[in-house]
Amino acid sequence: MSDGLVIVGGSCAAVQIAAAARRAGYAEPIRMISEEDALPYQRPPLSKAFLLGTAGERDLPLRGEPFYRDQRIDLELGARAEAVDLRSREVVTAQGRRLRFERLALAVGARARKLDVPGADHAGVFTLRDLSDAVRLKAALADAESVAVVGGGFIGLEVAASAAKLGKRVTVLEAQDRLLGRTCSPLLADWFRDLHVGHGTSVMTGVNVAALRGSGGCVRWVELADGRKVAADLVVVGVGVAPNDELAALAGIDCGDGIVVDRFAKTSNPIVVAAGDCTRFPCAFSDGLRRIESIQNATDQARAAAAAVLGRDEPHRSLPWFWSDQYDAKLQMAGLSQEHDAHVVRGSPASGRFSVFYYRRRMLIAVDSVSCPAEHMIVRKLIAGRLSPTPAQASDVGFDLTSLLPAGPSATGHVPSG
Repeated sequence: MSDGLVIVGGSCAAVQIAAAARRAGYAEPIRMISEEDALPYQRPPLSKAFLLGTAGERDLPLRGEPFYRDQRIDLELGARAEAVDLRSREVVTAQGRRLRFERLALAVGARARKLDVPGADHAGVFTLRDLSDAVRLKAALADAESVAVVGGGFIGLEVAASAAKLGKRVTVLEAQDRLLGRTCSPLLADWFRDLHVGHGTSVMTGVNVAALRGSGGCVRWVELADGRKVAADLVVVGVGVAPNDELAALAGIDCGDGIVVDRFAKTSNPIVVAAGDCTRFPCAFSDGLRRIESIQNATDQARAAAAAVLGRDEPHRSLPWFWSDQYDAKLQMAGLSQEHDAHVVRGSPASGRFSVFYYRRRMLIAVDSVSCPAEHMIVRKLIAGRLSPTPAQASDVGFDLTSLLPAGPSATGHVPSG
């Protein structure tokens, strides 16, 4: 019996690597170690359904215990990997155990960035990345009256929406001059600002946090760089994440704002693969290396990693897609819009149902849709298949986008459902 596959991490990517390897016929031992105490779980509900109480801890696991038993996956919880010795092919845990491997998969995710300002260690200051964060935040929200959310990205806005729905007085503080600056067009950012303001949330952009002030060790207000103060007995910091690439870097694996992998999810070391939020890779729908934080990317990249473990080269080339639920609006995004040079709008933003089509050199590269799920799925297939409506066709709600799809479904490439 070989030493098999060791998977470090309890993320979605980790579970998918194990599951895909077994489906593909991998018969050797599989061991997965996670430093968390809970079964690997879904993260997207943490900022929404979990905070609102419509989903509990038992609703979150990606797979139940029988899955790991039936698939012969030795899952060890509460075990943190401290080092990887590639010469001896061993993972060293904080408990002093040495786990031998034939192949190693790193699916260690990312961690929430924190504010480096005075008072950031006050009670009542939270980040939201894992289940333990969400449990503490949910309990604190029950007694909070005023909530300040530092960061106007997706996590920050989803938490702000949840807090507002719970009846809290909410203020969003964003350093850039608009919300969603890294991911969305100004039009979409303005629409979401209006959505939050319409639900009673105060949105302040172009502001920097100087300190978190309080009394008795508890936060009471946010002090801005211009001297203004924002009352808050609870502060949620949502200023992005940092990839957990330290373990790989210490082992001598190439890293640079993430573990660098190729399109087959292989690292610079031939016996190590990596997948998920911890990686930077060549995206088939963009130039250069990208780090993409999404369930879709973690799942699809993990399939490539599992194939590599079995000695097969199956490239990770799926179209990136994302989603965000805020109040009753569902934002669905496909492709990477950051490199666009033109955009058109289909539908009416005032109606709450519309899409923004992004072009580069007159080729459609991305779409953001608000509460238009059927239309969004059509456009996702078009982008995946490198098929492009003209800007005039895209902006004309009377134009049938399905007329651009080929008769054979396989011609559009792999487009995951969901």
